[in-house]
Amino acid sequence: MEFTHFDQNGAAWMVDVGGKADTEREAVAEGSIFMSRECFDKVREGSMKKGDVLGVARVAGIMGAKKTSELIPLCHILNLTKLAVDFEMVPEKCEIRAKCTAKTTGKTGVEMEALTGVSVALLTVYDMCKAVDKTMEIGRIALLGKSGGKSGTFMNEKRR
Repeated sequence: MEFTHFDQNGAAWMVDVGGKADTEREAVAEGSIFMSRECFDKVREGSMKKGDVLGVARVAGIMGAKKTSELIPLCHILNLTKLAVDFEMVPEKCEIRAKCTAKTTGKTGVEMEALTGVSVALLTVYDMCKAVDKTMEIGRIALLGKSGGKSGTFMNEKRR
């Protein structure tokens, strides 16, 4: 496998996908935020002063994914057909897992959109909760899987 975002002289460039066929593409990414018990309970109960933490984070993740090409150099602008951000509360670890699913029909994949969506959602949780817990940790952000395109289906075996 070789890097595709460099020309023969090593200069960065945006890959030309013009000759590729449109295919249905989907990617799913996940990440976590770990927090204190007090903070976790407030999010779960909906008693955080800033309001519905996960509702706002869901919208922020979707908005962030839509802006991926503005945030990540050399990313193509995509016509996204689906963006979904979901959360799982893991009480025994005081962990909130965010999962972003991105879909399009096009010439290039949506992995970066799914990863950006998760990242922005988790950053929003941090922002809305930092008054209660400044020690929160965001991590374990990874692509879980993707489908479509020339390379076909990929499942991240490390995250099963």
